[in-house]
Amino acid sequence: MQGLVLLTLSAAISPFRPSSCQGLSCPPASRTQFSVFFAALYLTSIGTGGVKSALLPFGAEQYDDSSPEESRRKQSFFTWFFGAINLGIFVAGTLVSWLQQNVSWALGFGVSALCLLLAAAGFLAGTPWYRVQLPAGSPLRDILRVVVASVKKRKTRLPAAAGQGDLGLHEVAEDDDLQKLAHTKGLRCLDKAAAKGGDGHEGPWNLCTVSEVEAVKILARMVPIWVTCVLYAASLGQMTTTFIQQGMTMDNKLLGRVKVPVASMVSIEVVFMLLWVLLHDAVIMPLARRWAQAGSAGLSQLQRMGVGRVLVVLAMATAALVESRRLRVAGAGRKMGIAWQVPQFVLVAGSDVFCGIAQLEFFYGEAPASMRSICSAFSFLALSLGFYVNSVVVTAVAALRPGWLAANLNEGHLDYYFWLWAVISAGNLLLYLLLAARYTPKQVLRHSP
Repeated sequence: MQGLVLLTLSAAISPFRPSSCQGLSCPPASRTQFSVFFAALYLTSIGTGGVKSALLPFGAEQYDDSSPEESRRKQSFFTWFFGAINLGIFVAGTLVSWLQQNVSWALGFGVSALCLLLAAAGFLAGTPWYRVQLPAGSPLRDILRVVVASVKKRKTRLPAAAGQGDLGLHEVAEDDDLQKLAHTKGLRCLDKAAAKGGDGHEGPWNLCTVSEVEAVKILARMVPIWVTCVLYAASLGQMTTTFIQQGMTMDNKLLGRVKVPVASMVSIEVVFMLLWVLLHDAVIMPLARRWAQAGSAGLSQLQRMGVGRVLVVLAMATAALVESRRLRVAGAGRKMGIAWQVPQFVLVAGSDVFCGIAQLEFFYGEAPASMRSICSAFSFLALSLGFYVNSVVVTAVAALRPGWLAANLNEGHLDYYFWLWAVISAGNLLLYLLLAARYTPKQVLRHSP
């Protein structure tokens, strides 16, 4: 909130904004103006990260997993949470952008600040009805304890089939405030943190419970899946970069009359995404549950993430084919219509819905109860890092194949660049399939209240 207020002030109040341009001469910003502006940006970024990582698990905790009906409703919550985020992006990219460009920047930032104020008021109004789970210690401390204990007891020998109740592994017998996790195979080096005996000490930094060890195992198993999410996000980054460059070389008139701003194609993609959300929640998932075995949720989170990765491969290949045709048309002295870009945006939108919603569910659902905020932030962190990976690929291509990304796209080979991303996306899909097939899901013995 403070960040948006500062942004509004930096655009509205004379001491915080540079003087107006006189013709082509624009006075530079002062040190104070730069400081206020960047402070506003950093505060907004920190606040956004905190809200997104905390709001998702908080909302999901309002549903009782022990009730099949509430469990299905929670799945819908993830869908509409994802849809709400993208609806906000659509409003920001259309209404707020229009106000900033045609009325004033201060008004655009002010509307954003007002929306956040109304959202905060609505959130506070529901306080009496929320289910609140109080934090029970630091999850980072628990992770560190398991790592330290396993290193200290690295020479301890484990039974051939260690598990709860087996000789040597420690677990709390009765504690209704904790989520108890079943012992799983693999990563046996971490099991040593729960081995009894060892060096004879049973302090918190020498002996951990099986559930605490399993929580760290879950994080270790999620990291490879998360890496594929970063590469997937890098593929999606083409939508706001090279797709826009491609559109700028095309005829942006629909039906020969309606002029469509190229940048608005991203907003149109959000519309397609919202339609995919409706299709996903109202048609695809109910049909999947109907055809699946009794008690099944239909398509699993990992399966939906796989579908999303398949669709992004198809989107990159479609963009490459469209670009190849555009280059042929440009070579004949004509422009291809921007409507040819619609299929690739539709595929990207579907991919984002299948993969984006499933990722939110996966990182929340697989996370140990004490680490849900941290794990929920993984999905948003993957999206951010994906843009950095995209920049690395652009830099590498510019150095190794400078002719692909020419300043004049009619003289370059953007189609080769799209084929490269299709190959990267296909490789990422294969890696994901291997990891998903070997992934060991969380096994809960008892849910925390």
